[in-house]
Amino acid sequence: MACPSWLDVRLLTGASVLAKKANIVVGVDIGSTKVCVLIAGIRQPDDRAAAKSLTNGGQPALECLGVGVSDSKGLRKGLIVNLEAAKIAVERALEQAEDIAGVAVESALVGVAGPHIRGVNSRGGITLGQRPRDVQKDDMQRAIESARGVTLPEDRVVLHVFPQEFFLDGQDNIRQPVGLLGQKLEANVHIVTASATAEQNLVSALNLAGIKVSGTVLEPFAAAEACLTPQEREQGCCLLDIGAATTEMIAITDGVVRLTGAVPVGGDHFTNDLAVGLRTPVPEAEALKREHACACRSLLRGDSPIEISSVGGRPPRTIFSRMLLDIVGPRATELLELIHAELEHGGLDTRLGAGVVLTGGGARLRGLTELVERLFGVPVRIGRPAGLARVPEEFAHPEFTVAAGLALYGHRSQSGTAKQPAGWRQKLKAAWSGS
Repeated sequence: MACPSWLDVRLLTGASVLAKKANIVVGVDIGSTKVCVLIAGIRQPDDRAAAKSLTNGGQPALECLGVGVSDSKGLRKGLIVNLEAAKIAVERALEQAEDIAGVAVESALVGVAGPHIRGVNSRGGITLGQRPRDVQKDDMQRAIESARGVTLPEDRVVLHVFPQEFFLDGQDNIRQPVGLLGQKLEANVHIVTASATAEQNLVSALNLAGIKVSGTVLEPFAAAEACLTPQEREQGCCLLDIGAATTEMIAITDGVVRLTGAVPVGGDHFTNDLAVGLRTPVPEAEALKREHACACRSLLRGDSPIEISSVGGRPPRTIFSRMLLDIVGPRATELLELIHAELEHGGLDTRLGAGVVLTGGGARLRGLTELVERLFGVPVRIGRPAGLARVPEEFAHPEFTVAAGLALYGHRSQSGTAKQPAGWRQKLKAAWSGS
């Protein structure tokens, strides 16, 4: 069996996300501007031919049963600062989704994002004995456990541990060491940590809204579940989830997670720059960004006049489209330079054969894909929710990718652990053995 490159310890240890009263899975994305609750269910075709067409790798396909969206309240820079306001926002989105789906939600997965996210690569190993012997599945498990045994500050928690590859007596890049002969087995893993208080505040907000949190998932990893192809993961791809307050990133090569992180620049920074630079109210600046702004000079055609509102009751003014580019362009370049520096530091800037995928609400900024292509020199595309049937057209946009990915992740987690033992070590052993 090949090494399960997308498998991580949190997935194996997470509780089932299926609601007790229905065969459903729920994802909750709490962002700085919106809260999205997506309820999905396993499709139940009436005949074998339909069942065959709806399966992917032997697993039933999911269909979207209901989506609820509300304005996000109580968050600042991606972190909850008012628990009661955040709870109310979750309740509103939840009620919408439940009304549409016709089911009551009891548990859900919630996405975690923000500037507090940290990712680090770690290596650990074990000695198999005084003499060479065959590597067993338990040895793989113990090597991963050794690699994840890093010392963390008290205010940090581990979100995920992503196995990468194994080393046996110095031989590197081994995906599946079971059965090979050796004395020392080592494992490379990528560990994702988050602020303990930030994660707990998310859990508390959902608990107050009447939802049990069955797992917390890194948002760009969830987005990757919904919009990256197996080919992109193998050839090397960087996904950028451009939210309102921050941009989270995940880089995957050879089918495994190599780098995760966050930079403190998001869509709101473009809006605020326009509001300050043009001396216009923030809502007007947001509308200008969505309707007229462009991040790439080569796409600007002419210099069209645009009438905008002024602050303080002053009369409207006329600006020109080139002024928007002069404000938005430098901020977009700053964001991309920060991302490129992270990739370069991790040695991944030359390993993105499949390019870059942009998702999140900020991905809809006109000209951003072209700017990334020019600065990074790789192909770029917009990532939208995939893998779910019957997604309403109004939700088939980049800003809903995380919610869809959480549902897909939850279904995969439940499918992979339903018949496994309770302990995480046993679950990991069973998963590596193909159970």
